[in-house]
Amino acid sequence: MTTVICWNPIREMATMQGALDRLFDESWHNTRAPAETGALALDVHESDSAYVVNAAVPGVSADAVNISLHDGVLTISGELPQPTHETSRALLLERSYGKFQRSIRLPLPVAQDNVEATIENGVLTLTLPKTAEAQPRTIPVKTAQPSLN
Repeated sequence: MTTVICWNPIREMATMQGALDRLFDESWHNTRAPAETGALALDVHESDSAYVVNAAVPGVSADAVNISLHDGVLTISGELPQPTHETSRALLLERSYGKFQRSIRLPLPVAQDNVEATIENGVLTLTLPKTAEAQPRTIPVKTAQPSLN
């Protein structure tokens, strides 16, 4: 005896849509912002003469930031202490507190003696000039002098 099953394309499309929704929901929930993982989010730009690194460090003083450069690896670390409110209780805490650290390898050598770091309006800006050997050079092309033979 043969059983006949009526095909319903709407049900098939709804099942596929549910599978895709679950796939995207799981993908987005597994990605976490750098601030949520304790890492420091950076913007790094390169010119012919230097690297410029920007990092948002709201509420962090210049004394609380440590910057090191060793063997081409730039490391920025620090800590933002959580304020204490002894006379009240927290209802919602969404800002990040605690220690942070981020290390990146720079592709070309940096003149370590000329590195500058500033904090202004909660943004840390590092200017890391490249060494003279790492900067691009323009080589002039000369015209060969015709020989009089």
